[in-house]
Amino acid sequence: MNISLPPGGVLIGLGADIIEVDRIRGVLERHGDRFLDRILTDEEKAYCATMGAPHKHIAARFAAKEAVSKCFTTGIGKEFGWKSASVYHGPRHEPLVRLDAQGEALLRAVGATHVHLTLSHTETYALAVAALVRA
Repeated sequence: MNISLPPGGVLIGLGADIIEVDRIRGVLERHGDRFLDRILTDEEKAYCATMGAPHKHIAARFAAKEAVSKCFTTGIGKEFGWKSASVYHGPRHEPLVRLDAQGEALLRAVGATHVHLTLSHTETYALAVAALVRA
């Protein structure tokens, strides 16, 4: 088995977020596509739509975006938007982060080179932990 881990390095920023899955389910019931279009990229929407319980995966992505924004100490807002980070999967189905131009600019500004991400969810909660590192 050939396993390689993402590059290590100096920790620049760390962020975590946890959210109740039912909170996301409720927002989806009230706002549907308007909510999804605001927070998820097309790639993320397509992935979540294929899942048996899409609300759990949407909640995990919501938490991921919050966690990444906390790494930058900006939160979600003018400097880092909901779509500044997009979660996708690597070859072993590991969560990876793709940053938009705004996110890439922040990454360079803080002196980091990579975003590491881990996600977890249950029926009740979704959790994300993100780290900015400089290789």
